[in-house]
Amino acid sequence: MKKLVLSLSLVLFVSLGLIAQEFQFNVSVNTPQLKRTDPQVFKDLENAITDFLNTQKWTDDVYEPEERIQGNIQINIKEELSQNEFTAELQIQASRPVFGGSYNTVLLSHADKNLVFTYEQFQPLQYTQNAFNDNLTSILSFYAYTILGIDYDSYSPFGGEQYYQTANDIISTIPSGLTGKYKGWRSSDGNRNRYWVIESTLSPRARNYRQAMYDYHRLGLDMMHSDQETAKSIILQAIEQIGTVNKAYPQAMIIQMFANAKAAEIVEIFKEGSSQQKTKIRQLMSKMDAANANKYKAIGR
Repeated sequence: MKKLVLSLSLVLFVSLGLIAQEFQFNVSVNTPQLKRTDPQVFKDLENAITDFLNTQKWTDDVYEPEERIQGNIQINIKEELSQNEFTAELQIQASRPVFGGSYNTVLLSHADKNLVFTYEQFQPLQYTQNAFNDNLTSILSFYAYTILGIDYDSYSPFGGEQYYQTANDIISTIPSGLTGKYKGWRSSDGNRNRYWVIESTLSPRARNYRQAMYDYHRLGLDMMHSDQETAKSIILQAIEQIGTVNKAYPQAMIIQMFANAKAAEIVEIFKEGSSQQKTKIRQLMSKMDAANANKYKAIGR
């Protein structure tokens, strides 16, 4: 299990490379209307990204197969800049198991529209700590560590700190001469990009948010199987805490990211809540996720 000392048998498994890694991602690359590049290049790219995320060890902890973070990545190629350089949009979703349940809870559901990358067919993707290899591996590594940050925060208060810091470090490795070409790494690239993902997470104004992520998942969702009413009350309190962050840090990216990941789950949880809980959760989520306020009407009264 994560965060447990390895037994002798586990050490042997590690030495044989049999311990499951942290991620189990499915990757798809879509190429509408492309004419210049051999389609096999994109199939190889799918395999390269899958291997990069799923076979690399991203932490020092041991994950059992059932503990792995599940995910889907979809890359939609928009333009061929050359035979090996492309612009694209990336859709990424990741989830973790709910203790005592038969389902996963979404940790991240996010779209990144600023993907410009070069891919040399048959070349493996490689991540080097504190160094820039290429924009694609930097972006994939950034999201890998961001997801790990969310995951570890969901198991212990502020447990994801080192992974968020590593994601932040990746930003600093992007050469200044390339930031004009590779958008999304700087505050000047807009208010909804990788820079703001980490800035809003590590900001002192977000401390209540990160504590709430632990409360929501570990004290709430993971306890639903044993005491549903108490767990539901804790989840509501956690969302109230996130609401205080929304007031202290208006338009913070993490607030919209939370809503994107959790809206459907929150609706399902509180459909069976009390009238008072339903009213409160509709008010809270409609303020945090105003553009999608109609979603929360499904909670009922």
